[in-house]
Amino acid sequence: MELLKSHKSVREYSSKSITNALLNDVLESGIRASNTGNMQLYSVVVTTDAEMKDRLSPFHFNQRMVRGASVVLTICIDFNRFSQWCKINCTSTDFSSVLWLLNGVIDASILAQNICIAAENEGIGICYLGTTLYNPKEISEILELPIGVVPVTTVTMGYPEGIHEVADRLALSAIVHREKYSKYSDEEVMQIYKEKESLESSRRFVVENSKENLAQVYAEVRYKRTDSEFFSGKLIEFLREQGFRL
Repeated sequence: MELLKSHKSVREYSSKSITNALLNDVLESGIRASNTGNMQLYSVVVTTDAEMKDRLSPFHFNQRMVRGASVVLTICIDFNRFSQWCKINCTSTDFSSVLWLLNGVIDASILAQNICIAAENEGIGICYLGTTLYNPKEISEILELPIGVVPVTTVTMGYPEGIHEVADRLALSAIVHREKYSKYSDEEVMQIYKEKESLESSRRFVVENSKENLAQVYAEVRYKRTDSEFFSGKLIEFLREQGFRL
């Protein structure tokens, strides 16, 4: 619990490499994760080569973690392997529905989190990249992913360099509902976000983006509707190319 509560996203890494033995141990811990039907409908692409990191980096918006990390893991939904196994055994299955897309995302996400916890337990810093779903087609082409394999998240890993702070989180009372969902009043919502809004980093975001408050920074700058629509369109087109019925 202490490890989980002290989690930090690490974006600066030392030059020390993660050994293959340790990386394999971390990955082995990851694949012990719970998953749908014990089918393990996921794959992990391990990138350590500097040239490959350079190729991936633009499609993660050139975030410094990609080139600086010892290891870059691309976590994928993988229906290709299981479908091939079924075909060899004279049967077939259909994973093209939204249900299986969501099952795959859930299982791949649990896998990724198991990997991250195992890595942090060994003193390795990690950072999730939310950019994977913004450019899945381009990332897939670089990694040569076949039909039925979709990258869903990326994790960078390396030994931490410098000081990394524990990020703010909402209070437990803001997240947990007992027995049934409790609707929030406007006053309760404002109280929930009061501490986040009072942070120096939050006040700086508001000023830098010439907005009135932090909510506007999130809604109108960081995650604005036009960007969401554009990248959602790219993602849907790619998923259809990969065989999903959307």
